[in-house]
Amino acid sequence: MKILVTGATGFVGNHVIKALLQQGIDVVATSRNPQKAQQYDWFPQVTYLPSDLAVSPATNFYEFFGKPTHVIHLAWEGLPNYKDLFHFERNLPHSYHFVKNLVENGVQNITLTGTCFEYGMQNGCLSESLPTNPQNPYGLAKDTLRKYLEILQQKMPFQLKWIRLFYMYGQGQSEKSILSQLDKALQNQEPTFNMSGGEQLRDYLPIEIVANKIITLTLQPVGGIFNCCSGTPISIRKLVENLLATKQQSIALNLGYYPYPDYEPMAFWGDNTKYNELIDNHTR
Repeated sequence: MKILVTGATGFVGNHVIKALLQQGIDVVATSRNPQKAQQYDWFPQVTYLPSDLAVSPATNFYEFFGKPTHVIHLAWEGLPNYKDLFHFERNLPHSYHFVKNLVENGVQNITLTGTCFEYGMQNGCLSESLPTNPQNPYGLAKDTLRKYLEILQQKMPFQLKWIRLFYMYGQGQSEKSILSQLDKALQNQEPTFNMSGGEQLRDYLPIEIVANKIITLTLQPVGGIFNCCSGTPISIRKLVENLLATKQQSIALNLGYYPYPDYEPMAFWGDNTKYNELIDNHTR
């Protein structure tokens, strides 16, 4: 077994590669920046081949990446800027043609990560059976890519796993994330921490659990759409308070300093029943 991981130096990619290596799996990693890749502990343990994933008529990515048996496609530029048009002007066509090239040349098992933003402004518990209605360019691009690939499957059969990510935290997360900003405020010994009202309900998982769920689904002999989530809502305020308690630190929370985001609903979380039932059925 040989698994290709794109977006190797990203937040998710880094942890997926580490988890794959812990399982003794042969990993081919790719990203655009080999200098950055060389800074990771996993670099000497993988076959690293830099690429920007741009497809030309002479490209055969299956051969270029050493004939991988599985592909985990994580590469996606520009996050967490969810509102920029480049998501569907550049990322969408690049990813579609990259996956199509792999399938045309021999790859039969493809895993891609989608987003909870595909569900749009729907509140409550979100299951994979709900219709999608994305309301920002990032969610629209991801949802459209999935639909493109489902149609491609009708012409070129392959196994497609579409994993919708919810919220994640851990080492290497974006500096713009609320927990990264909280860590920075604590390090700087700031008297207060500016945040929204904190009443939004979200679904959070540690990045290590997310990485293992992605790998588990990749190795399952089925395709389809799966939520990658905890299934349990938590308010942003409670998330922050829990982190402060874990660190045994305190800081005054300046609630209401920032407005609530207009690109996501106030209260939503994932339904993880489908994932749990799949794993239960294959471990019996």
